[in-house]
Amino acid sequence: MDSEMITVTGPHAGQPMLLAGASLEQARAALVLVHGRGASAHDILSVAGEWAGPGVALLAPQAADNSWYPQRFMAPLDENEPWLSSALSVVGAALARVMMASIPLERVVLLGFSQGACLALEYAARKAGRYGAVVGLSGGLIGPDGTPRDYPGSLASTPVFLGCSDVDPHIPVERVRESAAVFRQLAATVELRLYANMGHSINDDEAAYVRELVERL
Repeated sequence: MDSEMITVTGPHAGQPMLLAGASLEQARAALVLVHGRGASAHDILSVAGEWAGPGVALLAPQAADNSWYPQRFMAPLDENEPWLSSALSVVGAALARVMMASIPLERVVLLGFSQGACLALEYAARKAGRYGAVVGLSGGLIGPDGTPRDYPGSLASTPVFLGCSDVDPHIPVERVRESAAVFRQLAATVELRLYANMGHSINDDEAAYVRELVERL
């Protein structure tokens, strides 16, 4: 992935991107955080800010109307356009902004929760490269059952963490397992953790694992 600036077009054009933690000019690593449906950039910053130590910059883009795309993540892809393409360009713009500050992709964690997890995972699969880590909390790859997963490229041993309830009301466990298999095919190092009877939320085990991923950078 190159570091050229990406222009965001479509429904999410002109939305803010919140910054926290270390300044991009002084940071040694970065967290790009993608919020869920009905939430905000501020919400995910308030949660994930506890996972980043000194020297880590945090970037959280904001979705228009607090939603990255209107339909379920397993709806036909065209039913979520043009929002989905616009949302993917937002993620690309956030990563480009980090790399323009001379923080390499290998020191960037791309993390999302719920709808944001689906978006982050889909972006990483479509734009494979060596990330610091990719984290999908309560999410899976986007598209209906039977969607071709012939993504090009390699994640080159990028750590990919997938955490989800085994009875999540929004994320079928079969899609989480399928996503793990796809990322293994893309040469990622995958950690899949399914939690018995957990709600649609983030638990302490997931938080501890993400904190460890960030510390490794």
